[in-house]
Amino acid sequence: MKHKILSLLVLCVIALSGAAQTTFEQAGAMYNAQRYADAVALYDSIEVSEGVSPELYYNRGNAYYKMGKYAPAIINYERALLLDPGNANAKYNLELVNTKITDKIEQTGTFFINVWAEDVRDWFPSNTWAVIAVVTFLLFVAGLVIYLFTGIERMMWKKIGFFVALPMFIISAIALSCAVAQNNRSKTHDNAIVFAPEVSVKSSPADSGTDLFVLHEGTKVIIQEQVGSWVEVVVSDGNRGWLPVSTIEVI
Repeated sequence: MKHKILSLLVLCVIALSGAAQTTFEQAGAMYNAQRYADAVALYDSIEVSEGVSPELYYNRGNAYYKMGKYAPAIINYERALLLDPGNANAKYNLELVNTKITDKIEQTGTFFINVWAEDVRDWFPSNTWAVIAVVTFLLFVAGLVIYLFTGIERMMWKKIGFFVALPMFIISAIALSCAVAQNNRSKTHDNAIVFAPEVSVKSSPADSGTDLFVLHEGTKVIIQEQVGSWVEVVVSDGNRGWLPVSTIEVI
């Protein structure tokens, strides 16, 4: 009886997996037929039934881009990159769609080491970095054991142990730092995309606040804090102010 129940569960899982794959294929067919709204609807149904994935976000972003809906396209590409930071296609398409939006905001100067560190961090997702950290740490331990416990008469082995241990320790430390940074980045939802066609950024969290500047649909902002139905945001050029929560969507 237990074997029959187990077999039935396995068949159900296989059937659901096949259905999900079929829905992805159907969405792809809708996209190829230029029925982009239908493709989006199918991707939405996959998200509800099966959850999210980098592929889902990327493909849905492409459909929105073809529809000329740039803010939804941007947020889908951004979410794809949160799950798969090394996705070159999502990066390219995100850069492309950002040329289509109204606001062309120049980023304030960033120290080149910070830029380099972010580029390295985005090579892999946090789980991959964690595996690299563990593997290289084990190699470091192996090299250290060889170096410490090999007699002086085997100098070549001592040198091998040293030159294995040192770089493995450095790589392990970098990988661990990247894993932690990526994990924090994926869990800290402080980035958002403006979805209102046009919105005035206020000096205070109230309609009576002074208008500081205007943002348009598709612009990325960093959330600082929330007061009631208002959020304080910072844009890439360093300017900040308050927006209604309803005008943005968190990445």
